[in-house]
Amino acid sequence: MPGSPRRVAAPAGLLLAAGAGRRMGRPKALVEFDGRPLLLRALDVLRDGGCVPLVVVLGAAADQVAELVPADVHAVLAEDWADGMGASLRVGLRALAELPEVDAALVHLVDLPGVGAPVIARLAEAAAEGPSVLARAAYHGAPGHPVLLGRAHWAGVRAAARGDAGARDYLAGHPALRLVECGELADPRDVDTPEALRDFRSGRPG
Repeated sequence: MPGSPRRVAAPAGLLLAAGAGRRMGRPKALVEFDGRPLLLRALDVLRDGGCVPLVVVLGAAADQVAELVPADVHAVLAEDWADGMGASLRVGLRALAELPEVDAALVHLVDLPGVGAPVIARLAEAAAEGPSVLARAAYHGAPGHPVLLGRAHWAGVRAAARGDAGARDYLAGHPALRLVECGELADPRDVDTPEALRDFRSGRPG
């Protein structure tokens, strides 16, 4: 129908990068890995995995982090970022809700340098199921990140997202949730401390 929003099969990429990184000693979005800030690495992963459009949620050191955000990425600010990941998720989904052509959001975290584009691409395939899709990556059977949220779930996720739980409470036991095994594709460890980052760089097992 002329004038109707164009539906896109690919999910939007939603990167949560608002935390202060207190255990790291600085916002993890600004931490460099192999000479590149984790923020840019994570955005590249979403882009290379087929996500479009890309949205990043900023919070701590927002002005400094915003200077790194590429022109093709929409940055939004979580004013209450200090309340935890839930605040960032609510803000990000609210921004995506204004884009009627998007049916699903693939939610990624900035501190997962071992999760690359192959994981994103595998999970993104499920977006073809449409607005009701609900899936998350699993590593040798253990649920992890990223998470794929169909538009039909956004209101419920926003209502349940509190503190650092993010979408955890909404996903727990949800009958529509399916796990997408990615254990052979990635190292799902997050890097919360300088020691964890050093171990990851050295290839030490977590």
